[in-house]
Amino acid sequence: MNIYTIGFTKKNAETFFKFLKESNVKTLIDVRLNNLSQLAGFAKRDDLKFFLNELCGADYVHSPELAPTKDILNAYKKGDMPWETYEDKFLNLMSQRNIEKNVTPALLDHGCFLCSEHEPHLCHRRLVVEYLNEHSDLNLKVKHLF
Repeated sequence: MNIYTIGFTKKNAETFFKFLKESNVKTLIDVRLNNLSQLAGFAKRDDLKFFLNELCGADYVHSPELAPTKDILNAYKKGDMPWETYEDKFLNLMSQRNIEKNVTPALLDHGCFLCSEHEPHLCHRRLVVEYLNEHSDLNLKVKHLF
């Protein structure tokens, strides 16, 4: 099953939506804790819903259960927690939440996880895909769009 990931930073709207359209993304799965931030520009929840439908014929789903807690995220952003600790805490959180039991194949097929980070290597969207591949039989083939 094909799955994509994308971050909205360091991209203008044209590039962002072009990536999604060319990849035939059917559902953008927003894995951000806060999807209403003024800093998000075109990637705010209501704007995304509109643009996705109009430009890509895609749906929008907010999945905060696939996001870290505010405490984990803030500690990492402030530099109080190294990436390795953040990764460990987030993987444990996904396990506690049993996300593999709540994420359906229909949602993920040609879906795309959205977060803010430009590249996936230091972003939780990559960890979500890796966790699902390890704890389910979904066999997700990931392509990071950046």
